[in-house]
Order: sequence, then C-alpha cells, then structure tokens
Amino acid sequence: MNARSEPVTLMGVVNVTPDSFSDGGRYLDPNKAIAHGLKLAAEGAAILDVGGESTRPGSEGVPAEEELHRVMPVIEGLADAAPAARISIDTSKAVVAQAALGAGATLVNDVTALRGDPEMAHLIADSKADCCLMHMLGDPRTMQINPRYDDVVDEVKAFLEQRMQFAIDAGIPAQRILLDPGIGFGKTVEHNLELLRRIDELVALGRPVVIGTSRKSFLGRLTGRSDPEERIAGTVATCVMAFEKGVTVFRVHDVAPVHDALTVAAATVAPWTTSPTSTTR
Repeated sequence: MNARSEPVTLMGVVNVTPDSFSDGGRYLDPNKAIAHGLKLAAEGAAILDVGGESTRPGSEGVPAEEELHRVMPVIEGLADAAPAARISIDTSKAVVAQAALGAGATLVNDVTALRGDPEMAHLIADSKADCCLMHMLGDPRTMQINPRYDDVVDEVKAFLEQRMQFAIDAGIPAQRILLDPGIGFGKTVEHNLELLRRIDELVALGRPVVIGTSRKSFLGRLTGRSDPEERIAGTVATCVMAFEKGVTVFRVHDVAPVHDALTVAAATVAPWTTSPTSTTR
C-alpha cells in the first residue's frame, strides 16, 4: 500500500424505495429511514446517500412526484438531526436534485452521469454542489442483458473522462466531481473483477473514485451467498482491495464493518491518528 494523501470517506446507503435489491421496502417510512441514516452516521458514514428510485437490474423508473414524496421528508429530517453528515441525493432528475439541494443536500449522485436530464449539469453548476458521475451501460431495465466490452477498464475510463469534461464545460469545477465505475451496472462478474483489479487506472484520473460493491450480486455469484445481507464479508474484501489501489469513497449498506476494516487497513500505511470518517473535501 502507498501513503494516502486523500481522506477515506464512507457513504451510507439510505434507500427509500419498495424495490431496491437489498433492502427494498424496509425504510419506506420516513421515520425509519431517518433513524437508519442516523445509525449509519453514528457508525462512521460521513455522507448519507438518499435515493427514492431503485436502479437494480430490471427496475422501472418512477415519476418525479413519487420520488420527491419518498425522499424529501428523509432529507429534511436528516439535515435537521445529523448536521455533521453530508447528504447526497441519488437521482438523475433535476427537479428532484433541486428540491434536495434546497433542503440541505450538497452532493448529487447521478447514475446517468448527467445524461438523464439536460437541466442537471447547469443546476449543479449554479448550486455549487458536488456531483458523482457513474458509468452505466444502457439503463437499469437493459443493462444486464449481455453486456460486452473490448476492454472494460479502458472503455469505462474513457467514458468517465468524457463525462467529467462535459461537467467542467457546463461550469462544474473539477474539484467538485467524483467518479464511479458503476460496479454491477451493465457488467458481468468478470467485468466487475477486472475493474477492481485495475481500479488504480481510474484513480489516475485525479478525482476521488467512489466504489459501490456493497452486497451486489457478483459477490453472491462468487461466494454462493444468495441473500444480499450475507455478502458483507465479500463487500469488506472488495473495499479493502480498492483502498489499497487508491479508492477514497466507499458506498456501502453496512457501515460499521467496512469502517473497522478500513481503519485497520489505513493503520498499516500511516500512523494511527484518524479513522475513515472524513469528508471528501
């Protein structure tokens, strides 16, 4: 491992959906979602990523009105109850992002990398929010239907470079951009593993890389664990390996075990002075 110049950040997942692959329906009630977000923050999540539309393989979209109905009470509640945590809105709709930013969110996590809504890039630029740009092949309905690449890492890297330049041209400063290779979004098991093997090539783009392996199906394929909640060990392993290659932001459902694993990993490369709870800025 190399010495780290960037802090490690945990992004806790707060799904306010009935159909997310791992915890769909569990936190539809705003009070339960807020309590869950507070628990993740107490365990070490510096960012709480609130989403009201599932992007699991095969999922259908929801109208903006329904997405707003799901996420706004949660964002408002977390902004009031957890002022130390940053709030991220996981959406590809500008109207949802605008409302969330107005309620206290400071990061837009857009799985379409600003392709889903022509208003999104300028909204983020004008609001001075940060954004996360993710690679996805196709859309959630089609992305896992025979995904193919000549070289998955080269193609994902080229896509992220292009979308980052698009964002910069729209007025979003480079220092406000995070990049996500989109593990599981239009990738086979081997594609996901190749991205993890060579994730340092994406780190070389110079922006914080977000890794989202948490509980995903490729871990189940590798371990034989059909229940997503039994894939925590696999999640921890991928996070530690990604950390070793320079990844700094980890989007996870299970904050406490990943926090502990990264604390121990970090202690092997630097004096033990901080834990991985810092923000990206």
